[in-house]
Amino acid sequence: MAKTTFRLLPEWHPQDAVQLTWPHPDGDWALLLSRIEATLERIVLASVRYQRVLISAPDSATQTRLAQTFAAYGVAPHLLCILAAASDDTWARDHGPISVANAQGELCLLDYQFTGWGGKFPATRDNKLTHRLNEADVWACPVASRDIVLEGGGIETDGLGTLLTTEACLLNPNRNTELSRDDIEAELARDLGIERFLWLKNGYLEGDDTDSHIDTLARFCAPDTIAYVRCDNPTDPHFSALKAMEAELQAFHQVNGEPYRLIPLPWPEPCYDPEDGHRLPATYANFLIINDAVLVPSYADPADVVALNALALAFPEHTLIPIDCTSVIRQHGSLHCLTMQLPQGSVNHALFAQESS
Repeated sequence: MAKTTFRLLPEWHPQDAVQLTWPHPDGDWALLLSRIEATLERIVLASVRYQRVLISAPDSATQTRLAQTFAAYGVAPHLLCILAAASDDTWARDHGPISVANAQGELCLLDYQFTGWGGKFPATRDNKLTHRLNEADVWACPVASRDIVLEGGGIETDGLGTLLTTEACLLNPNRNTELSRDDIEAELARDLGIERFLWLKNGYLEGDDTDSHIDTLARFCAPDTIAYVRCDNPTDPHFSALKAMEAELQAFHQVNGEPYRLIPLPWPEPCYDPEDGHRLPATYANFLIINDAVLVPSYADPADVVALNALALAFPEHTLIPIDCTSVIRQHGSLHCLTMQLPQGSVNHALFAQESS
């Protein structure tokens, strides 16, 4: 019997839900808890206009409080599922499942190892979260565990077998020390159906804990289109690295040999932490594609409008919704980092109605 090939789904694939992990009051968000909760609420309220939202709450008290909050906002019960499941932090992009499908449309959720970006932060509970949700019958398709370390923010695909990623992340010895580039390519070819690897050698953001996740730098918007951050200020410390990254993107080609349509995203004015003054990783590349809409991070900066106009070229049939992420970057992530899209057919709809009733 021929082996069934699964392929990594692009973010624009039809979705069942957006996954969020709610912060706990004694975690890294303690001093900013009300602000990050307000941001997450805006993400929920924007998302439920188009699809369901799955929330992992840190405890039953938060679960009850959130259910009451969103009921007061008028969110329909069948659109929201809130489960109590222990976590370490809020970055669902990196501890959430990675979705693949075969030619027949059969889905599988891959549960890779999450180590807090190479052991920088505690991640034991986050690493178990997909399994915990599986035990709670959240998933409507099989879940398969994987032994290697991989984070959703570290990979981008066109949905046609091409993977865009960075050497700084996937080849970092703090992730899979024993694996070479060839080993990693072999693993991802087998698991994700990847046939072409586009490796970026350049590009980074100050204040980023992820070792240059691709979702902070360059994103597939369609099989032939990549949006990427560009710095036009020669005095900015990022200027040279991002210019070199731009040249790499310009040299990449599609399967058919044509160059990619490249859409540059603006560079906001530098954002700094008010406590110790270090630079924060503000990036417009950290947008989220959902059904018929794109949620775009904003930073109370004039470049916000420029970014929205640029992404409107990439997503002419989507509604663009800005989400203020000035608080999110205080913990070195942004909008996309907080979320994980869940493809159509991956979520148990009956459980949503039950949990939200």
